[in-house]
Amino acid sequence: MSFGANLARRVATAVVALPLLLAAFFLGPPLLGAAIIAAAILVGQWEFFGLMKARGLVPFRAAGFAILVTVFAEVARPASPASMWPAVAMVTLLSLLTRGPDFAATVPSAALTLLGSTYLGALGGAIAALRLLPPATDGAWRLVLLLAIIMAADTAAFFVGSAAGRRRLAPDISPGKTVEGAAGGLLGGVAAAAVVRSLGLPTLPLAHALLLGTAVAALGIAGDLIESLLKRWAGVKDSGALFPGHGGMLDRLDSLLSGAPVLYYYFSLLR
Repeated sequence: MSFGANLARRVATAVVALPLLLAAFFLGPPLLGAAIIAAAILVGQWEFFGLMKARGLVPFRAAGFAILVTVFAEVARPASPASMWPAVAMVTLLSLLTRGPDFAATVPSAALTLLGSTYLGALGGAIAALRLLPPATDGAWRLVLLLAIIMAADTAAFFVGSAAGRRRLAPDISPGKTVEGAAGGLLGGVAAAAVVRSLGLPTLPLAHALLLGTAVAALGIAGDLIESLLKRWAGVKDSGALFPGHGGMLDRLDSLLSGAPVLYYYFSLLR
């Protein structure tokens, strides 16, 4: 598909979906936002199991969904100020990037069910927690902060990488991504954090917002690479075809899931 056609499909999908999503976050109760996130995570789990099947592996579906629901609920409403599941999930995922291009050897079958369930349950729960954490009046804006940073970083990386990309960021995993695009993505994430802070989170110190923008954008890039690694291992281009021009649910969630723990721990422990 040509660059222009792909961009047009991305924009059309965003124009339809974003207003509905923002309306639910701002106008609906906190549990509605959490329920929407939970539904998206369940679809993502289904697609993750599809990646396993593409490699000839049989996931433990019932156990996997049970683990996902348990972890998601514990992270979204932790008994203590913050759950450690998001940190565990990110350390597990980041370790995949250290194994080199022998993708078939990095993900044994039995571990994949646990990996997918804890990955989506813990990090999805972190996204839901952003809406549920006190004060409730900031919940929608915390979600907007995550969305804005990731979307701005993704857009900036796309355009900067297309225009000026020269050095490949991770050629064995995602040959199209460049160092220049990643740098543009970081700047886009920082700018988005500053804008959202000024619009809806004025008590958030500007220096903190800029640091959060950098960290969330950086982990968002890592999350995109992690899903690219999983898709390359599975031998598929997209995790699904749910969103025209965007692929499946996992293709839309990967960066959000990886960036969420930064905001989750910040707003749980420091604010």
